[in-house]
Amino acid sequence: MKDFDIWNLLKKNINERENTPFANQREIWWCSLGVNVGTEEDGKNELFERPVLILKVFNEKMVRVAPITSKAREDAHHITIQYHERTGSAILSQIKTISTKRLSRKLARLGKDQFEKVMEKIRDNL
Repeated sequence: MKDFDIWNLLKKNINERENTPFANQREIWWCSLGVNVGTEEDGKNELFERPVLILKVFNEKMVRVAPITSKAREDAHHITIQYHERTGSAILSQIKTISTKRLSRKLARLGKDQFEKVMEKIRDNL
């Protein structure tokens, strides 16, 4: 059962943050994605987090991200990536624009070649 009530309390605290981290394209951050509807990708743990790949920085307050799963998958909606001695997959079907207030800790940065493969697959899917 999804716990929307606890997430809503945490989301109110996240919204009150005054200082937001500055993220750069290609970086992977822990992000409070929250509890979402249906099969939309949820965060995990007490902060409802999961890693995300920063695809585009619009400004210091808004970025476009792809959630990352710990399972290596390679299909039309996933691309396998390696970061910080881990293998996972960027979930290309769940790309979203978020506030940088949701970002908490930087994990790693993808290499240029790996990032370009992600972006190429996104373009191919459009």
